[in-house]
Amino acid sequence: MVELLGGKYEVLELAGEGGMAKVYRGQTHGAAGFTRPVAIKRVLAPLSQNPEFLKMFVEEARVVSELDHPNIAQIHDFDRDHTGEYYLVLEWVDGLTLLEWRRGYRAHGHHTPWSLTAAIGIEVLDALHAAHARLDADGRPAPVFHRDVTPQNVMLSNCGVVKLTDFGLARAMDRSSITKPGFVKGKISYLAPELTYEAEPSAQTDVFSVGVVLWEILAGEKLFKGEDPLEVVGTIRASDAPDLTEIRDDLPARLLEIIDKALRRNPIERYASTHDMARELAMLLRATDEVTDSHVIAQSVRWASAQLERAPLSEPPTKPFAAQSARADAESAEQTLPDTSIPLTRRK
Repeated sequence: MVELLGGKYEVLELAGEGGMAKVYRGQTHGAAGFTRPVAIKRVLAPLSQNPEFLKMFVEEARVVSELDHPNIAQIHDFDRDHTGEYYLVLEWVDGLTLLEWRRGYRAHGHHTPWSLTAAIGIEVLDALHAAHARLDADGRPAPVFHRDVTPQNVMLSNCGVVKLTDFGLARAMDRSSITKPGFVKGKISYLAPELTYEAEPSAQTDVFSVGVVLWEILAGEKLFKGEDPLEVVGTIRASDAPDLTEIRDDLPARLLEIIDKALRRNPIERYASTHDMARELAMLLRATDEVTDSHVIAQSVRWASAQLERAPLSEPPTKPFAAQSARADAESAEQTLPDTSIPLTRRK
């Protein structure tokens, strides 16, 4: 039996599942046979009666609806189903998550191209800058900090467009926090050290997360590891990122400097804004002859997708090419530590 939400959103299949919600591929129906693909996000059943998680879900809808930027996945609708449970209808992005893109290259024994990684990073930083520059209804600064920038929350479309998704933990600074004292919110491996001490989120905390993401995509492995969430927190608080030159030897020194600055444990030593970090990456790319436009990203996404599908292997793309159609993959979330919410101290 076909499930139809709001009389027009058809739920087709499960696309991915995270710690708080499931995302379904769906389509909207309109007049004269009009259809459009959409993503439908629903809170997991065990959490649907939890007031805190429902507040977070409503907050995501409110926050995303106020952010209009080409690199932020847009919201189409927010409503309740016939049982009274909330659902969020979002822009559907055909392509791969940044994590899947990295896995596609690793499956073929290659590192991700540093220039494309930097170009993707610029677009993520631009999306974050738009959120940080948000104004309230009276025109006063009311920045939104993402707090959950991860490779799973960055989508690369088959057309070469980069989209930042999942503002479920975003903190709008004109609203009181809905996070319980003593708990850390977000995927722990990407948290800035100060957030593990219950500091307020800031532009610098998102800068740190982007630094972790770029390090991992270039290295092909996790940066902060541990046997349990508290061990990961300890690593974040005490450890510096390993030297990327020990993993690969093709990275420009300036790129290493940019990532190192983003990963400083002291937020004052990081970039003051995501805009500043994006500018430094853009200057680096302009100083090279690397081609990093949307056509090249699109080609790279389709190549990585083919490797994940175990298609006949070929060399990774290096040149731009005309857009071609390709089967889109639904987003699949990486299941790692159960780190959506953890206490800062061990229970005795």
